[in-house]
Amino acid sequence: MKIICIGRNYADHAKELNNPLPTEPVFFLKPDTALLPAGSPFYIPDFTKDLHYECELVLKIKKVGKNIPLKFAKDYYEEVSLGIDFTARDLQEQCKTKSLPWEKAKAFDNSAPMGTHFKKVADMDLSNCGFQLHKNGQLVQDGKTSDMIFSVDAIIAYVSQYFTLKTGDLIFTGTPAGVGPVAIGDHLEGFLEGEKILDLKIK
Repeated sequence: MKIICIGRNYADHAKELNNPLPTEPVFFLKPDTALLPAGSPFYIPDFTKDLHYECELVLKIKKVGKNIPLKFAKDYYEEVSLGIDFTARDLQEQCKTKSLPWEKAKAFDNSAPMGTHFKKVADMDLSNCGFQLHKNGQLVQDGKTSDMIFSVDAIIAYVSQYFTLKTGDLIFTGTPAGVGPVAIGDHLEGFLEGEKILDLKIK
């Protein structure tokens, strides 16, 4: 399986990092070694001094597809969860300054912690779905899928032009504004439509 991550998919987040708004989906990959099983703590790696959380709605692909038309994109998923796209912001800035790829800032081991379970799309309005991230009990991110620049279906149609989507692939759909640093001892909790679905302790 693979992890496909969409960048700059919320205008407010792009603005907070001084990035231009994209005219087409921006994406990058994480390997399966980036996954962190639910319930496991996250250990801050030694190579970064500025690690940031980015909470995102995550789709699970349910069947193989390539060059998927927009109108059929909804047939390729039925479950969503929450995940954290951890970013070593200091490494990312170093790479961007040198016009180098920045996978080492995004795709390192355990950089994609997942929620405890998936929720059925049939039980929610995915076009206007809300999710929140709390850090040490305080709300830091509050997103709605209606604020996405590119919808879930548009993402699937676009990405499948370049990569065959396979059963079990995960798509991180972008993060809203409010990203920030984590430190040892922090506690992150994610809520999807009011239901707690992510619980992560930082070590």
